[in-house]
Amino acid sequence: MSVRDLAQAIRSGHESAVAVTQRSLDAIAAQDGEVHAFLDVQAEQALAHAAEIDAAVARGEDPGRLAGIPVALKDNLCQRGEVTSCASKILAGWRPPYDATVVTKLRSAGAIAVGKTNMDEFAMGSSTENSAFGPTLNPRDLSRVPGGSSGGSAAAVAAGMVPLSLGSDTGGSIRQPAALCGVVGVKPTYGLVSRYGLVAFASSLDQIGPFANSVADAAELLEVIAGHDEMDSTSLADPIPQISAHLDDGVDGLKIGLCSDLLNGCDEEVVASVRHAAETLAGQGAEIVDIAIPELGFGLSAYYLLAPAEASSNLARYDGVRFGNRVDGDDVTAMNTATRTQGFGDEVKRRIMLGTYALSAGYYDAYYGQAQRVRTMIINAFAAAYGKVDLLLGATAPTTAFPVGDKVDDPMAMYLSDICTIPTNLAGHPAMSVPFATGADGLPIGVQLLGPGMSEERLFAAAHVLEKGARA
Repeated sequence: MSVRDLAQAIRSGHESAVAVTQRSLDAIAAQDGEVHAFLDVQAEQALAHAAEIDAAVARGEDPGRLAGIPVALKDNLCQRGEVTSCASKILAGWRPPYDATVVTKLRSAGAIAVGKTNMDEFAMGSSTENSAFGPTLNPRDLSRVPGGSSGGSAAAVAAGMVPLSLGSDTGGSIRQPAALCGVVGVKPTYGLVSRYGLVAFASSLDQIGPFANSVADAAELLEVIAGHDEMDSTSLADPIPQISAHLDDGVDGLKIGLCSDLLNGCDEEVVASVRHAAETLAGQGAEIVDIAIPELGFGLSAYYLLAPAEASSNLARYDGVRFGNRVDGDDVTAMNTATRTQGFGDEVKRRIMLGTYALSAGYYDAYYGQAQRVRTMIINAFAAAYGKVDLLLGATAPTTAFPVGDKVDDPMAMYLSDICTIPTNLAGHPAMSVPFATGADGLPIGVQLLGPGMSEERLFAAAHVLEKGARA
């Protein structure tokens, strides 16, 4: 049953929000001992909220568009009074005094928050192995990673624990785990969804978005969380795209660019799946255009200067005084050093050091400044491409889900997992991953659709075509 149909059943009284929530909690209890998608399960709070939804229905009230729908939240989304740790020891046990805007919007729509999901610490990683509280495993194959950094949110949906979840995408952290777990994952246009209450990694790149089992379900969630927010200075004032109303628009007459530079470094079966996706779109009336955007090849290098630089700045606040758990020392310097040494994991330390170096006197122009110029070059290259085509098509991840531990000691190999997703973040454009095929190992392969800013209506319509083609 779709999210829309389930919510309608609850609003009409034909289904109970408490029963739906209990089924979700039962699924978590049955599976999460192995998968470890959740860091915190809010069973008591969830059931109490579900009871409020049922009571509202009994009074003849409309509880909202997502009435009674269980939703999981990535553990970097602030939730008032609930532990929000970013999967880091330095924030272990921290309970925010306020809700993120997306959390407020979900509650207003009647959705039920059932818990916080595991992630790479401070969203830095591509496998959810960097969590301070242990890795999440891929429910499709427990010997494989679920991707990252939003691996817990992707795994929770893939395992059927929840129908919807939220993640954050800084360089592919929604789309890549969506591809590896075989679910739909969306990175919206930068500014379409408020970042207020999202614990920052790289503020010019971070964006909150949905995971779902279908394109239509993802559209339902995105329309609820989108919209202008005065609490976020980067929030767009544009009207919310009417995505659901355009899901069946199809692709007839659209020009879609099959981007060779979003296939570089990908396994042959991934490339074959993307080409098959192109054939599926062509069969529904799209004109497929081979297109090259060689500037995208510089995206990985630019990202791993810009994102760590912003992380270095954002994470400076975790010093044992302003935010985070404190480790005492003989003086302020010793306390600060001990706090950050014990509080941060290796990958976070690696990126802080890299970012601090890139921002340091004598290196700023050579590294950070140059990376910003490359970012502008990539933005311009995308603009030129979208002058020729309506959307782009490529791979989401270069491989299917890789074995747990396979890349944890090789940072460069891990970073390459995001080579197809990073360019979109640098440009601030929307993109989404749709499960389309299965690899020889029996694991999902996702294909990626990309569009210019605020093209979500067209993007989802194309994704809906691919989804139907994959199921045919």
